[in-house]
Amino acid sequence: MAQTRLPAEPVTFSESGGIRYLHLGTPWIQGAMRIRDPSEIYLEYSQQMMAWLLFLQSKPKMQIAQLGLGTGSLAKFALEYCPGVINTAVELNPAVIIAARTMFDLPHDHDQLKVVQDDALSFVKNKRHHQQFDVLQVDLYDADAKGPVLSSLEFYKACFNTLKATGVMTVNLFSQHKSFDINLNNMCKAFQGRVLIFPESHDCNAVAIAFKGPMINANWKNIEQRAKIIHDQTGLPTKCWAKGLRSVNARQEECLQI
Repeated sequence: MAQTRLPAEPVTFSESGGIRYLHLGTPWIQGAMRIRDPSEIYLEYSQQMMAWLLFLQSKPKMQIAQLGLGTGSLAKFALEYCPGVINTAVELNPAVIIAARTMFDLPHDHDQLKVVQDDALSFVKNKRHHQQFDVLQVDLYDADAKGPVLSSLEFYKACFNTLKATGVMTVNLFSQHKSFDINLNNMCKAFQGRVLIFPESHDCNAVAIAFKGPMINANWKNIEQRAKIIHDQTGLPTKCWAKGLRSVNARQEECLQI
């Protein structure tokens, strides 16, 4: 989860009730794993980071980039439930990479997984990565976990450029931090207003979804049906996804048009 250009924070751990947690030298949770089921996405907001599945069909050779590795939960889930998808995880802190592999069961690099030690802004600004990815999953917090460390228009424009002609980005925001409006406004500018937001979760995280490519015009019943398929295939608790998106996004009451 963590990504910052400051000196790397110390990595610490805790366990309770069969759940192992990742910290960066503070009590704030940076990621979690159910020890008996390492491929499960345990935290609610992390589950919602997979909401791109509502709009893109997973298929072999699809490319996903995760900016901020954390416990590697998103990559592990994709390896388990999205066969053939190529995952690239970008993490600045080398200790987080080691922790994900030794404490949270993230596999070592192979044909469908590559972990890159790099700054997220540098990664998305690199023209070699432009139009490379179908999906971006952005979860960039510092040790205090009070708001994303990257929020500029420059960053979100670079994220837009990194997506293929048709692509989806999910971003973990913190609704009770001053950065929330800054992130949302810059995301909307970079993605021409094509942004949805989930209702905030119990821990005040709020996941945004941004779209690049053809306009989406879909009946909410179809979105609900797609959510059920995802649940049946992966176990993700998707039942309330469509209802949540419909309830908090303006002008989307009748059907999804974005």
